[in-house]
Amino acid sequence: MKKIIIALALLASVQIAGAQQQVKTVNAAKGAIESALKAAQNAKKATNAATWIKLGEAYLDAYAAPLGNGWVGASETELNLVMARDKVLGTREEEVNGQRYTVKSYENADYYFNGNGQLAIIKATKQVEENALDKALDAFKKAAAVDEKAKKTKDIAEGIKTISSKFTDEAYTAYTLGDLAKASDCFEKAAAAAGVAPNSQIDTNSLYNAGLTSWMLSNQKDSVDAIPWLNRAQDFFGKALANGYTGEDGEVYAKLADVAGRLGDKELSKDYLEKGFSAFPSSQGILVGLINYYVASGDNPKEIFKLLDLAKANEPNNASLYYVEGNIHKEIGEDDAAMAAYDKCAEINPDYEFGYVGKGILLYNKAVDLQEKASTEMDDAKYLALIQDFETALKGCVEPFEKAFEVTKDNAIKTSIAQYLKNACFRFRAEPEYQAKYDKYNAVANGE
Repeated sequence: MKKIIIALALLASVQIAGAQQQVKTVNAAKGAIESALKAAQNAKKATNAATWIKLGEAYLDAYAAPLGNGWVGASETELNLVMARDKVLGTREEEVNGQRYTVKSYENADYYFNGNGQLAIIKATKQVEENALDKALDAFKKAAAVDEKAKKTKDIAEGIKTISSKFTDEAYTAYTLGDLAKASDCFEKAAAAAGVAPNSQIDTNSLYNAGLTSWMLSNQKDSVDAIPWLNRAQDFFGKALANGYTGEDGEVYAKLADVAGRLGDKELSKDYLEKGFSAFPSSQGILVGLINYYVASGDNPKEIFKLLDLAKANEPNNASLYYVEGNIHKEIGEDDAAMAAYDKCAEINPDYEFGYVGKGILLYNKAVDLQEKASTEMDDAKYLALIQDFETALKGCVEPFEKAFEVTKDNAIKTSIAQYLKNACFRFRAEPEYQAKYDKYNAVANGE
């Protein structure tokens, strides 16, 4: 998901750099708005489209003025040439979303430079005019309304297009600074502006990104209520899809399925996944979504293996797919196939703990079942055979559990594994080796 939004951001930065031009000073921008507003309030001039175009352009200049003459992607050397008269008021280091920036503060904006010395973010700290882009759009709409003979169609469309691109710039800036709510709002405004006549364009990138940022907000742990963000994500993803935008390798289908599922509509979620699979049979996101659906619903378990085979063909080194395969085999009573899948999981990635965990749990549960059978067996010979099988399974679970305990970096998982190991080793504590193991894992399970 981030790959798409970042790629678009890079494209936007290239376009910005290519179109860079000297912006008006803050005072000049203020004066231009005052003059243009005065003309627009004149009854005669207000019937002229050029009057409103001039007002719209004045608001655009007011938006740009605080940002200065820098552009995203510029080096400090380049900026020193074009901004020689602009005084740096202060410099600081700041971390944004895990990345360090050197921030230079000017009178009206902060410039964020990345580790390569390139300008990555321009953040206005003062505004010439609040909501300048919204007011600019209103002015161009008014221009279109009074342009009865369509003499200014090209100029009006160009102005609206510029406004849409500025909303997009604002969205990327907010996204980079971690303000996803503002980013989503600005992407929505960018899409809405693009559709205004006479520009009348459908901006599917902004529709998708408005949905994506909403979806990201719904996943935040500190989100008070995910439902409004999920509804918003569903709305914008749906609009993007309706206009032919499917995202990278059918990503929109996968996102819509996830949203529908989380909103409680499992059938709609399945429908999106199946449609996405038909259009993008090699999409890993859609395949994983389908697999998760079948696992959760229990429908047609054998169908999952076909999907898993496709997923493994796409990602032969993805150990988690074999872990899922093992779990499915286990659920339908195919223990040998489950064991083989767990072993393959560990073979592909020895540091992936869940292959070992899956095998350990399978053997542990098998031992519990055998113990229960033995407790009701009246025939001595059969009873002894069951006890022997029980102890074999119970001892068998120790090795994979210990391997999982060794490789996992998650303390909660360690504690859970230790509980299994404690229980398993208790049976054999008469043997010094297992007594030592019991003492070790009992301490971990008890938080010592």
